[in-house]
Amino acid sequence: MEATQVAITPDVRVPAIGIGTWYLGDQDHTRAREIAALRAGLEAGARLVDTAEMYGNGRSERLVGEALKGIRDQAFLVSKVLPTNATRRGTVAACEASLRRLGTDHLDLYLLHWSGLHPVAGTIAAFEQLRAEGKIAAWGVSNMDPGEMEAIWGTPGGPDCATDQVLYNLTRRGPELDLFPLLAEHRTSVMAYSPLEQGRLFAGAAGRALTSIAADAGTTPTALALAWAIRDGRTVAIPKSGDPQRMLANLAALDVTLSAETLARLDEAFPAPRRPVPLEML
Repeated sequence: MEATQVAITPDVRVPAIGIGTWYLGDQDHTRAREIAALRAGLEAGARLVDTAEMYGNGRSERLVGEALKGIRDQAFLVSKVLPTNATRRGTVAACEASLRRLGTDHLDLYLLHWSGLHPVAGTIAAFEQLRAEGKIAAWGVSNMDPGEMEAIWGTPGGPDCATDQVLYNLTRRGPELDLFPLLAEHRTSVMAYSPLEQGRLFAGAAGRALTSIAADAGTTPTALALAWAIRDGRTVAIPKSGDPQRMLANLAALDVTLSAETLARLDEAFPAPRRPVPLEML
């Protein structure tokens, strides 16, 4: 797994496959299995766990907190503040509420979930205050396009932005054209959410193509799609699974080696756009 470590912040490297939690914690009858899945992922080495105050109005954070009881030090924990809460005071209050739900005294990374109406300078000032108080170790953003990232970097404290979490998978390749080169220039890492397109990658013609390429490569469609998403060595993909076995199947991507032939076939089946497109969101 050492070869698939990514510098998620300037000081911390994590495995390139992490754990997403969007929609986890929403149903009481699946709670035990979801907690088991999170623990299975952590035990197998998927250190990064991503959540947000938005997910289930805090239910995901509570689930994550329960899963991390007694093993908090094994996780690199990420959460997010809603843009509607992202004033200077509101960001601090939102972070403190997330910490309570998660049952921890600090986050390893705290993100602005997307751009909103509140000036980003106040949000960044709040991030810096939280970092000075030891409540977060680093901060970043999510769903920010090139223009929004330029605004972040141009704000006092903005160059400390550690990551941009965006929608990225075989069918959402737009960021490769303009956003990813800019992030690389500023040494800002990438987190890819919905790297399996919430399962839609495996349906229809796309699914048939992916299955065929994966079979010839000696792996599974899931592992192939995730290995492709992290192929640049700068991206952490955060697939979500509430099932322990599927969680382990996701982590199999860390052992996949992509040949030039396989990459060429994926490019043919899932071509990138020819020119920059607006950043997509789910």
